[in-house]
Amino acid sequence: MTTVLTTRTANVVRMQLINRKIFIWLPLIILAGAFAVSMIIYGAIYASVDDITEPMYGGGSQAPLWYFAVIGIQAMSMTFPFSQAMSVSRREFYVGTTMTAVLASLGFALLYLVGGLIEKATNGWGIDGYFFAVPWIWGQGAAVATLLYFMAPMLTFTIGFFAATIYKRYGITALVLIGVALALIIALSVLGTSLGGGWPAVGRWFMDLTPLKVGGYGLAVTAVLSGISFAAIRRAIP
Repeated sequence: MTTVLTTRTANVVRMQLINRKIFIWLPLIILAGAFAVSMIIYGAIYASVDDITEPMYGGGSQAPLWYFAVIGIQAMSMTFPFSQAMSVSRREFYVGTTMTAVLASLGFALLYLVGGLIEKATNGWGIDGYFFAVPWIWGQGAAVATLLYFMAPMLTFTIGFFAATIYKRYGITALVLIGVALALIIALSVLGTSLGGGWPAVGRWFMDLTPLKVGGYGLAVTAVLSGISFAAIRRAIP
């Protein structure tokens, strides 16, 4: 029985990867584009400034990570109806899709790790310009940086998958209500913090955040949203 479930789950992974551009090529294209633009800007600065005393950093490396939210939406909205027509159980679809996201996120995390190690070894590609090796992310070492680079695409994928699952299960009204509720919670939190004079404490909390803590919190949120998605997908309409 376990072998059958494993095989059918692997089939879902292959199903998700039939169109490889969604999980692989488009994120790589976005990454390559962001890297090229960053290097051109770094090169222009390096060539025009006689004495650069500070390393150059940018936020371009996060561009493909945000795209994983789109992948999460597409993985649910485009593939779920097809999977049900192929008699794939909802549990198998969920597990197989999650495994696909894990593999893609792990691949990108390793790619970012290699890129960061190269940057450190070459003094920022020889021009003191860094795309992968962002100081705060690497502040606790390569292993924690890899954890963060794994967490980020998994979290954004899960957010997209969660939104698409809620839409399939409850409709657009429920999705909008969730968005409004989150906005109200944030607004009330800001109001309560302001009235209670709690901003110094909030500032200290953010200052105390380490890459490891952010990675842990992100994975915890991923697990919660993923669990809700699993519960909702059992009655989602293909």
